[in-house]
Amino acid sequence: MTSKLYIVKNVVRELRTAGGLSQAGLGGALGVSRQTINAIEAGRYLPSLPLAMALARYFDTTVEQVFSCEDGEKS
Repeated sequence: MTSKLYIVKNVVRELRTAGGLSQAGLGGALGVSRQTINAIEAGRYLPSLPLAMALARYFDTTVEQVFSCEDGEKS
């Protein structure tokens, strides 16, 4: 039996570096740690909806443009 597996990717690192920000700087602006930003960028942590929305607002874009979901299969 196979079930759906969703892989969430993001462009936080690209947006952050394009804006000339450090992970600590972005974390400070959003009220989270540098480690949280690092984990989001590395795909080790999925942010809460409020944090995902705050990231999108900070970069003046939409959550859908920051985060994308790819279908996969799990057997």
